[in-house]
Amino acid sequence: MAKRFTKSSINWAELEKKVPPEQRVQYFAFKAKSDAYLRRVLAHPPEPPKIDWAAYSKMVPVPGLVDKLKTEYEKFQVPYPQDTLSAKVDEQWKALEPEIKKFCAEMQVDIDKATKELSRIRALPKFEEMTMEMYAEMFPDLAIDPVNRPTYWPHTPEEQVGYKPPEQKVEKKKAP
Repeated sequence: MAKRFTKSSINWAELEKKVPPEQRVQYFAFKAKSDAYLRRVLAHPPEPPKIDWAAYSKMVPVPGLVDKLKTEYEKFQVPYPQDTLSAKVDEQWKALEPEIKKFCAEMQVDIDKATKELSRIRALPKFEEMTMEMYAEMFPDLAIDPVNRPTYWPHTPEEQVGYKPPEQKVEKKKAP
């Protein structure tokens, strides 16, 4: 006899946390189908109903037919597939775990850098409160410096003498 499932083996709450917001509709549709299937399975009894062979033998006029059907019915076994893939999946998971840990460590480094950058940006004064002098002090490489690096109005890179579009720079690099 196959194992009777009484509840889902999936931790739906934990899985829901990992679903991206744009895929939540598909996730809830999948969960609803899974729950409906489990309810349909649980609606049926674990054992098939008992057959009253004596009543059939009284009603069927062919002698021996009910006895033959009874012996065939009792011999019949529904084959339940053996689990041959769980070991392979576990093996693949163990092989992937070092890569996952390495990736998580790399991402944590990126997260730490981004967190530092965010804290640096949050420490800046508000845009409305910042003066040109403060900006020049905090970002000397980006600020307009009319003495050491004079520029033409409107002070954009495209309007400056000697400006080359990025496409030309790329073509120049490819040429050698």
